[in-house]
Amino acid sequence: MVFGIGDSGLKIQIDLQPNQQSIANGTIVPMDHRPSWKVGKNPFHSGLNKMALLKQSFDKSNDLKQQQQQGINQNMNNMGGMNMNMNMQPQMMNNNMNNMQQQQYPNQMMQNPMMNNTMQPQMNMNMTPQQQFPNAMNMNMNMQIQDQTIYAYGEHEDVQGVAHLTLPPGKKFEHLGIKIQFVGRVDMSQAIHDGRAHYDFISLTKELHPPGILYQTQTSFPFFFRTDSKPYETYNGRNVHVRYFVRVLVERKFFPAIKQDQEMIVQLLKSEPRLNEAIKMEVGIEECLHIEFQYQKRYYHLNDVIEGNIHFMLVRIKIKYMELAVIRRETSGEGVVNSKPGGIGAGDTGASVSTETQTLTRFEIMDGAPVKGEVIPVRLFLDGIPADLTPTYDAPNTRFAVRYYLNLVLVDEEDRRYFKQQEIILWRKHLG
Repeated sequence: MVFGIGDSGLKIQIDLQPNQQSIANGTIVPMDHRPSWKVGKNPFHSGLNKMALLKQSFDKSNDLKQQQQQGINQNMNNMGGMNMNMNMQPQMMNNNMNNMQQQQYPNQMMQNPMMNNTMQPQMNMNMTPQQQFPNAMNMNMNMQIQDQTIYAYGEHEDVQGVAHLTLPPGKKFEHLGIKIQFVGRVDMSQAIHDGRAHYDFISLTKELHPPGILYQTQTSFPFFFRTDSKPYETYNGRNVHVRYFVRVLVERKFFPAIKQDQEMIVQLLKSEPRLNEAIKMEVGIEECLHIEFQYQKRYYHLNDVIEGNIHFMLVRIKIKYMELAVIRRETSGEGVVNSKPGGIGAGDTGASVSTETQTLTRFEIMDGAPVKGEVIPVRLFLDGIPADLTPTYDAPNTRFAVRYYLNLVLVDEEDRRYFKQQEIILWRKHLG
């Protein structure tokens, strides 16, 4: 909704209406929350599968409906408490209502003996449902708010819906044209690239209404955008945001245009590379520590399991414990290039790059001092990480990059830390 100077109380609402056939085919799926950069506190929430989330939503809807029915029954009890037989004789009805009056309101009748015995609670049949059952209507409104669902769109899904423009009764609105846009944008408000805070990689515009005057209280405009390709996945980071949104623009004379945005989520499915070799490295300290770690593969989908082992080949320091962490690193700014780890990057060219590092999860995989020849297994479920994982962004258009690393840390008895990071590539196998 939008309010502004000279807008005559104009409100704009954009309703996205995903194609039902696409929902049935699984190319548009409902989500339980809007993805964000933050790390959650519940490590088990992200492990719930989609069926469990849908079941929770279904149960919640049933509970709200039961509460609504209870509210209706309670209101009916307060206004009468008994079902009246409309075929009863008038005198019998009055007698029954008088008895009911004496049972329900004995204190009031004792306090006011002059009360007319024929006085009875009545339901005004001209009352609106909101007046008759206020609690029930409030519950229904809450249920509608709870039922608002966020959808994730596939790469080739079209965008459609309805834009509603609402005016107060008796008002009119003169405009210079109404347009609607579908925009895909990389927003880098914290890390400006080429002097611009954002970059639009998709911009489609359609005219909804020529210049004129709106007289009706509500005017609705259906819209449809055919989007054959969406190059990037939605991403909400610390300094970078990849956004897709529908925007309604109402041009005005002498004033800036009134605009309203409705964001949507886009997710891109990929396939596992044919060549997915294991990661194997040997690291250590000369004549003190020599370990070999191995992970089964380099590419993992977002619901995958990381498996491997750590082999202690030489141990001459007293190790207290060992832990494994998953790290997300976001880089943005001028000079971010599509470089491999260890290659020439932005830091080598002297360009201005902003880097944000975030530890998504950390857990202990060994407690106590190992001995030579000991092998420690590694098994990490990506589903159990309490954060919204995204695919690896390998510096699209040299503007930003998002990469993930496994960080192996050893701590000795003097609390000195020895660590080794290894990049892994994440990709999306399923929507949601």
